Amino acid sequence: MTWPFAHLWDGAMTFAEAVEASAPQHKGLWEAVHRTARIPDELVAAAAALGRRFRLLTIVEDWCGDATNTIPVIVRWVEQLPNAEIRLVRRDEHPDLMDAYLTGASRSIPVVVVLTGEMEEVGHWGPRPSELQAWVVERKRGGAGKEIYPEIRKWYAKDKGESTLREILAVMALAPGHRE
Repeated sequence: MTWPFAHLWDGAMTFAEAVEASAPQHKGLWEAVHRTARIPDELVAAAAALGRRFRLLTIVEDWCGDATNTIPVIVRWVEQLPNAEIRLVRRDEHPDLMDAYLTGASRSIPVVVVLTGEMEEVGHWGPRPSELQAWVVERKRGGAGKEIYPEIRKWYAKDKGESTLREILAVMALAPGHRE
């Protein structure tokens, strides 16, 4: 299905709007991760060097730990880029969109749909950096449950969002017409 990305984009929230609309018990963590995120200069330069405009349409919910640990970092990165914008849509308000980006049979979030400035889909990323996702899948196959979440949080704290940004950058680099 070809999505009406322009329509979705126009109705999507900015990060500030999404944080403001968050439940009180989640708002502070979103703000703290955004405030403390530090983006390596080379990731800013690499994205800017792609030479075209990007829009990142992100599927989230405020209660999602993976979204809390990745989206504020992505937002901080995009704020430093001259050629990118980001907007957020709530997963539960857009089930048809979410169903186009399932992880297996799961509505796992976040999902970042990478669009060109002209609203053409380049690809998508999510719900976790590939290294972490492989670890989680392996543990869950072994019967693990919620007890793995403290380890997931430690992984994100150590990684500082760099794996996420590098993987999204790799998707952006697939866009036709970017400079090599």
